[in-house]
Amino acid sequence: MPIVELPLLWLLVINILAWPFIHIILSLWTVTIPIEKFMKNKGLYKIRNWERSGEFWDRYFHVKRWKDRIPDGTKIIGRGFEKSAIMGKSKNHLRLYVYESRRAEFNHWLSMLPALLFFLWNPLWAGMLMIAYALFFNIPIIIVQRFNRARLEKILKL
Repeated sequence: MPIVELPLLWLLVINILAWPFIHIILSLWTVTIPIEKFMKNKGLYKIRNWERSGEFWDRYFHVKRWKDRIPDGTKIIGRGFEKSAIMGKSKNHLRLYVYESRRAEFNHWLSMLPALLFFLWNPLWAGMLMIAYALFFNIPIIIVQRFNRARLEKILKL
């Protein structure tokens, strides 16, 4: 049962406007976090053995087929490290790409958490839809980040 009862039209308007607002605010905040916070290869960011240097993601999710269709959020907010293509081939640039990939992954894990807030003003069915939205629009990006990072870490032997 929502805390606030709203007509369906208002639910649609609020839900449609809330998600871009959430994504933009979190992205703008995430790019201000010092890169040093993403340099350690541990915890959430560590590529696991079962990922087999990214092969898992392509074998079961066919990442290579669709990863280029995902827009780079840095172009939308106008800030951050562009990850749609690797611009440099130096080890330092590739390391920076790995660190920024961790930042992007963090941002998309974080972007799913506000989905729970939608239960405050939505009926159960709409709240569940918001959870589905959060998963549908963030998990694929997390998969792409892990796929790309695993391959780069193998090259860099990180």
